[in-house]
Amino acid sequence: MSEHPRDRFDLVPDAAAEAAFLDAFDKGRLHHAWLLCGVEGSGKATFAYRAARRLLGAAPDPSRGLLGTRPDDPVARLITAQSHPDLLILERAVEGGKTKKSISVDQARDLPEFFSKSPSQAKYRVAIIDAADDLNLNAANALLKVLEEPPERGVLFLVAHAPGRLLATIRSRCRRLAFPVWPQHALEELVRNQTGVPSAEAVRIAGMAAGSPGQALALASGATLEADQLAQAWVAAPDLDRAAVMAVADKFRGPEGQERFETLMDRLIAAVKLRALEEGKSGARWAELWERLSELPDRAAAINLDRADVLTGALADLQRTKARA
Repeated sequence: MSEHPRDRFDLVPDAAAEAAFLDAFDKGRLHHAWLLCGVEGSGKATFAYRAARRLLGAAPDPSRGLLGTRPDDPVARLITAQSHPDLLILERAVEGGKTKKSISVDQARDLPEFFSKSPSQAKYRVAIIDAADDLNLNAANALLKVLEEPPERGVLFLVAHAPGRLLATIRSRCRRLAFPVWPQHALEELVRNQTGVPSAEAVRIAGMAAGSPGQALALASGATLEADQLAQAWVAAPDLDRAAVMAVADKFRGPEGQERFETLMDRLIAAVKLRALEEGKSGARWAELWERLSELPDRAAAINLDRADVLTGALADLQRTKARA
C-alpha cells in the first residue's frame, strides 16, 4: 500500500510553492483558501499536510524543506493519528470496503460548523479537501458559501487535479499554487533515495511515472511493480493462461482485493497506452482499447460489477485487439 500524504515527511513536492506559501505566512498576508493545481500524484496533498502542520504549530525542521517538520513533533503526531481537533479532512468516504464516487454535501456541510468554532490548540483551524474535483454539485455549493464568508483564523487547502472543472466562483476566491511535473532525473533520485531500488529499476520507474512523484513512489512498491510486470506480460503474450488469470482474479475479494484490482487495472491501462504510443499511426486499435479500458474501473464501481468478471472481460478485449492489430 502506498504511503498516505499525511505520513510523508521527507518529500518536498515543490520548493517554489513552499516558498510562496511561507512568504505569505511570515508576512501576515495568509490567504484563507489555496487552490493546489497539478496532475494527480504531483505532491499537492503532501504539500497541504506540510502546510497544515506548520499552521497548527509544529516546529520547523529545515533539513526537510521549507515547510518541513519532524514526524515525532507533538502536532505532527496528532495529525498522523488523525486526531488533531483543529484539522478537518474532506475526502471520499469508504463504506463497505468501497470508496464512494464523490464527496457528499453532508460532508461539505461539516465545513461551516468546523470554522464557526475557535481554534482549540493552535492559532488556526485548517481544512484539506482531497480532492476538490470529487465534490458533487451540492457539496461544491456548500463549499462556496464558506469561501464567500472567509472564516477568521481559518485556512482551506483545495487539492485539484483538474481545476477547470471547478466552479469559476470557487476558483476566483482562492489563491492558486501550481505543482509542475517532475523531470526524469528528479524522479530517479527520489525513487533511489526513498526506496533503495537499483539505479536501472529507478530509471524504469521514473519513465513510467509521467512526471508524478506520487506515482513513482507507488510504482516502486513491490505490489505495484508486480502488477506492472504482469500487465506488460499480458499485453506482450500471444495467448493467456486462463487458469493463471483466474488465480489472480481470486485475490480481488474484500477491501484489500479492491486495492489489488485497482492497481492491476491501472497498470493494464498504462501498458495498453504505452503499446498504442509505440505503434504510432498503426496503433489505432490499441488506442481504442485504451479508451475502453480507461472507463472500466469507474463503470465497475458505479454498478457494482464483479471485479473478476471485469478483469476477464478486459483481457478478452485485449486478446481480440491483438488478433485484429
